[in-house]
Amino acid sequence: MNPPDDASALPVLTVSELNRMARRALESQLPLLWVEGEVSNFTRAASGHWYFSLKDADAQVRCVMFRGRNQFAEFTPANGDHVEIRALPSLYEARGEFQLGADTIRRAGAGKLYEAFLKLKARLESEGLFDPARKRPLPGLPRSLGIVTSLQAAALQDVLSAIARRMPGQRVVIYPAPVQGTGAGAQLAAAIDSASTRAECDVLLVCRGGGSLEDLWAFNEEAVVRAIARCTLPVVSGIGHETDFTLADFAADLRAPTPTAAAELATPLRSELLAQLDTQAHQLRRHFVRKQHDVAQQLDFLARRLLHPAEHLQRQHAQLAQWAWRMTQSLRLRILHARTRIELLAPRIVNPVQTLQRQRLHLQNRHNQLQRALASSLNQHQLTLARLTASLSHLDPDQVLARGYSLVQREDGSVVQEAGLLHQGETLQVRFRKGRAEATVSSVLPE
Repeated sequence: MNPPDDASALPVLTVSELNRMARRALESQLPLLWVEGEVSNFTRAASGHWYFSLKDADAQVRCVMFRGRNQFAEFTPANGDHVEIRALPSLYEARGEFQLGADTIRRAGAGKLYEAFLKLKARLESEGLFDPARKRPLPGLPRSLGIVTSLQAAALQDVLSAIARRMPGQRVVIYPAPVQGTGAGAQLAAAIDSASTRAECDVLLVCRGGGSLEDLWAFNEEAVVRAIARCTLPVVSGIGHETDFTLADFAADLRAPTPTAAAELATPLRSELLAQLDTQAHQLRRHFVRKQHDVAQQLDFLARRLLHPAEHLQRQHAQLAQWAWRMTQSLRLRILHARTRIELLAPRIVNPVQTLQRQRLHLQNRHNQLQRALASSLNQHQLTLARLTASLSHLDPDQVLARGYSLVQREDGSVVQEAGLLHQGETLQVRFRKGRAEATVSSVLPE
């Protein structure tokens, strides 16, 4: 069979170029993704890089995790571990092998657990179980400590050793409960509730050693978190290592990075208490000595002021005599002042008879002035009345008629002022000073 005509036009690639093109095609087409599988053929190179394979029942793939990324891993995988890796599919050009470049590794199922952890944390936080305002301070000198943990846990011995080292003879009550496995969360919650109900401790420690997310999951269960939140005792959580966080840590009044640290936070240091006690005793002694000196000085001062009763009585007699003299002088001055005031006021005192006479004379003068004023006013009004009477008589119609004039009126009583307003045959009334006459207009003469 002959090759196609355009076969000569295809480029000829080297193996390196082909592998490089394949790597670029893989990295551009396949994004960063999570892959789950079982670890096999695990190898740690001298450079610190990890090389291993992930396999399932039907296939396997080569993987590499460089030292710059695996140093942040929480654990070192071993053959047979079921893990999840976040990796970028690629091609190792030197051998033409398909491989995954991992940047994160976790135990299989941890992602789902962490997602459940975040959801439960958000819900409980919205209810206020992690509110800082709910946190209670620890007592400075607890009489008794309670510990909720497993009797077989190594963390228990660490806690007891730390307590014994810091405060020998400290009373400790242990509330045993499993810290891992099925039903551990419910038993932990029951132990916390029992410690709260019995109320025989001042502080409650909830402890467990380190482990994976699955190992610590009992302390993420809702029953344990709510038991810590409703506990009547201050709760210190010491779960896992410093980088481990559980929901019990958020609900506790105080979180310690380790169980030993929890014991140290809840237990005062005996040597510090003794040193503090010595300091306070020294201060008390100094205060007592200073107070004793002050009292002694005050006693000396009061002793100097203390007098013999006879001397005290003599001083009181002298003081009484001085007060009597002051009182006598005061009375004399008041009498002298009163006499002076009387002498000043005496000339101003007038005999009532003289006052009455002056008032009568003044009243008589006023009476005479009133009489003269009334007479003058009466004369003035009489003159005015005479003048007005004379003026009024000149306006009296009867006076005019007495001088020979007459008053002509129509029948309706209106006065005739012009002859031109009369009509021939009209009846008129003529009024004289004495009597009236009736006339008829026979003719009207021009003016």
